[in-house]
Amino acid sequence: MSIGKKQNFITKNHTGITRDYSLRAGSEKPELSERAKKFDFEYWDGDRKTGYGGYVNDGRWQKISKMLVDTYDLSTTARILDIGCGKGYLLSELKKLNAQFTVQGVDISQYALSHADPPLAKFLSQESADRIEYEEKSFDLVVSMNCLHNLQLPQLFTALKKIQFVAKKNAYICVESYRNEIEKWNLMRWQLTCESFFTPSEWEWIFEKCDYRGDYEFIYFE
Repeated sequence: MSIGKKQNFITKNHTGITRDYSLRAGSEKPELSERAKKFDFEYWDGDRKTGYGGYVNDGRWQKISKMLVDTYDLSTTARILDIGCGKGYLLSELKKLNAQFTVQGVDISQYALSHADPPLAKFLSQESADRIEYEEKSFDLVVSMNCLHNLQLPQLFTALKKIQFVAKKNAYICVESYRNEIEKWNLMRWQLTCESFFTPSEWEWIFEKCDYRGDYEFIYFE
């Protein structure tokens, strides 16, 4: 079976943000990356040099959650897994849309999980994407947004296979990519935690090798 469809859930928001690529491109870049890879306060809520510069629920997740529900025609009893859920904003918005959704989120960052909305805490756990353990086809939708490219290649292969294993039918992932040397250079300057970055055709080759058949989206740094 072939891989799924290209989607467009995140790109509009991604391209609407202005980035000063020179901000992270100086001689201190290795130090900035080391600090960011701790995925603690500095990454989520510290300076823009080391991460998001303050990760808040700014409205984007409400729109994305609605698109996911509509695109994948999720029933009121749907089970949804978010891999790399951060502070759980997507899951929180999904529960607002339908309180009957069963949601689960995993993230490597204890800091992010501890700053999720308290009612969501019982649905979240600390784990790397390549180490999740759920039963086969146990989720109606599995999503992973801007997370998998933080894994090194062996862990990435494992994570993709696990996503396919636990997804009953629908899966969607978003990863960073580049189509030309300018986008490659911008990505290299801006990224802090990325371990795997490839062209679209290389990503698609990886998906096929891992038997990942879900949907996907690439974001670029133009």
